[in-house]
Amino acid sequence: MSDTVEMLPNDEHNQKLIANVHPPDWTNPKPDGRYNIVAIGGGTAGLVTAAGAAGLGAKAALIEKNMLGGDCLNVGCVPSKALLRVAKAYAEVRGAGDLGIRTGSEPRVDFPAVMERMRRLRAKIAPHDSAQRFRDLGVDVYLGEAKFVGRNKVEVDGRVIEFSKACIATGGRAAAPPIPGLGDIEYLTNETLFELTELPKDLIVIGAGPIGCEMAQSFRRFGSNVTILEMASRILIKEDEDAGEIVRAALVADGIQLELGVKIASLKKRGARVIATLETADGNQTALEADRVLVAAGRKPNVEGLGLEVAGVACTKHGVTVDDRLRTSNPNIFAAGDICSQYQFTHTADALARIVIGNALFPGRGKASALTVPWATYTDPEIAHVGLYPGEAKERGIEIDTYTEDFSHVDRAILDEENGLVKIHVRKGTDKIVGATIVAKHAGDLISEITVAMAAGAGLGTIAKAIHPYPTQAEAIKRLGDAYNRTRLTPFVKSLFEKWFSFTR
Repeated sequence: MSDTVEMLPNDEHNQKLIANVHPPDWTNPKPDGRYNIVAIGGGTAGLVTAAGAAGLGAKAALIEKNMLGGDCLNVGCVPSKALLRVAKAYAEVRGAGDLGIRTGSEPRVDFPAVMERMRRLRAKIAPHDSAQRFRDLGVDVYLGEAKFVGRNKVEVDGRVIEFSKACIATGGRAAAPPIPGLGDIEYLTNETLFELTELPKDLIVIGAGPIGCEMAQSFRRFGSNVTILEMASRILIKEDEDAGEIVRAALVADGIQLELGVKIASLKKRGARVIATLETADGNQTALEADRVLVAAGRKPNVEGLGLEVAGVACTKHGVTVDDRLRTSNPNIFAAGDICSQYQFTHTADALARIVIGNALFPGRGKASALTVPWATYTDPEIAHVGLYPGEAKERGIEIDTYTEDFSHVDRAILDEENGLVKIHVRKGTDKIVGATIVAKHAGDLISEITVAMAAGAGLGTIAKAIHPYPTQAEAIKRLGDAYNRTRLTPFVKSLFEKWFSFTR
């Protein structure tokens, strides 16, 4: 049995969490023959692989050294979205006066209560990923550190497990950027941020990617003075520039200080505070002071200690190397999730695990490249995207037409007083969708309509035929279908119509 794990603070909610995802009294099973498949890593990819295989009747094992549920349950999607819910509610209460609602005294965030709520809800979800649940599903659950001791053997808790197939699903963790002095301060990452019980007065966020922007906005709304430091000239550098600008304006409106295009020359402790020295492109330096620093600038794969070389599994600094069918350099070992995918999302890990099940246990031919992958950044407003960006389309030699609908023309958005837009990219001269970006309060929900259309091969013309309820923000998507249809009314076609109408008058 592996060592016990700890989650701070050690309250009843975290005790309940650990009792589910790493029970201190758990007894590992004794291996009894070869497994059809062993999943190494108990995050989404590993859980889906093991449960799916067992559900089909395969003999399946699952190994996790830390906590089942992985980043998503414990230090990622679940706790972060619990905080985002409160931050959005607080912003709505503060803005209620603009709607004609008189609330009286200024609302106040009780930060310890916010964090206690998060821990309570996380613990409530934990049984979904619990060791006992997966044992009941027919999975042999081993808690401990896995290490390959052969091409078809892995060791855990002193036990050697043989397998016909295996799936590496060990995920990733926050990366520490090479900033002088970073190692000398006690900085936060997504793995420690949710342990806070006291609101930082001043918070520096390093990185303006999805995690950095989401948490910066939340903590600013909770009452922290927040500064985002980013080397790039804009936030959310991977997203559509127009979409990113809408979110940038929202962050500034919330009172977040953005320092873009800057280099962090050093970080130093000064008593209980941290001093960040910033350097601009022209060489000027300024100093910034804060209570806490959150590092949200990249991820790195969890490959250390796995004995990949013994198993004949190749890897790089980006993770385990796989082909399109998710096979590693050892044809009997597959990989899924953040350890091998450029799309580091929970829903993608789930989809990749399903491909592994089909390809590892059956003569399947599923391909990761066939997936249509949407994603969302849950700032307020959200940004959601699916498919290609224009730059990617150009790199692939795909000519596109882009249709854009700004929310200033959408009745429901006007009534909601929300800024946003929908952009849909199609192959030039056709209605075949190759990518789309949405900015809206619920962009993550709206993007699914376009994702389904892309997966089904339906184009903008088909979307135009679908009746959308009025008034909804989804009407913006239908309007782009109508915009495409209008392009089909060429001068020649219009001249034919005019002759027909003249003839039928």
